[in-house]
Amino acid sequence: MKKAAFVALVGRPSAGKSTLLNQICGEKVAIVSAVPQTTRNAIRGIANREKGQLVFVDTPGRHSSEKKFNKKLREVSDRTIADCDLVLYVLDASRAPGREEEEIAAALAGFSAKTLCAINKTDAAGADVGRTLEFLREKLPGFAEGRGFAVSALKNEGIEELLDALFAQAPDGDAPYGEEYYTDQGVEFRIAEIIREQAINRLRQELPHSLYVEIADAELDGENLWVRAFLSVERESQKGIVVGAGGEMIKAIRLGALRELKRVFDWKIELDLRVKTSKDWRQKDHLLRRVLGS
Repeated sequence: MKKAAFVALVGRPSAGKSTLLNQICGEKVAIVSAVPQTTRNAIRGIANREKGQLVFVDTPGRHSSEKKFNKKLREVSDRTIADCDLVLYVLDASRAPGREEEEIAAALAGFSAKTLCAINKTDAAGADVGRTLEFLREKLPGFAEGRGFAVSALKNEGIEELLDALFAQAPDGDAPYGEEYYTDQGVEFRIAEIIREQAINRLRQELPHSLYVEIADAELDGENLWVRAFLSVERESQKGIVVGAGGEMIKAIRLGALRELKRVFDWKIELDLRVKTSKDWRQKDHLLRRVLGS
């Protein structure tokens, strides 16, 4: 009998969850950025192996903050942890565990029986697997040595051993998705995420969390996909940052998104990308529900 399970992917910002998910699935499922809290939604990536199917649900990085936006992100993560068959807790071996890591371990206390740990970034300078294991022994109730796995998502090291352990814990069952699937994301969601990735990686610390992407229109005609999208910011003054001098920034974001979209999709893609203001959108519940899919 084959195995099947939904696996919640949990960790603090920049632990490498999205890179790990993409490596496991063999395709681009989650956007990757050096900016913390890039992931906003519970994104599904599907791993098919001889033993069965694991559906990974990548959750937003857990960040200690009482701002409405960050509280909503934690709610997405909490629901996913409770709903999934297994939990994969991803830790960054190159950083000493701190208060946020302790809060995550506390949040997982009631789920220790279904939690495995991926100690990531073992290839990075200053990586200390022993230090991370000691933290897990002290702070994660029910943690056992056999549930911690040293991996490098960047170099694709230790991942198959981790998957073997997850399959060993997974229940018997039929795969919820066909073997041809590596994600269940809709086309418009994936386009919006790729545009946001390009914007975040170019704007860096200037306003990464102040923007979201709205797909206003998408039309497929044979092999041609035409998309109109808006990069929405919170304040009128931020529009100039996104547009850039002489329109250079928005042009760079658009061209970068097009290159990435052409790697993901087989269609010929035309992208009309513009900037607009959605005043204080992170304080508006209806917009948070749309952006976070909750």
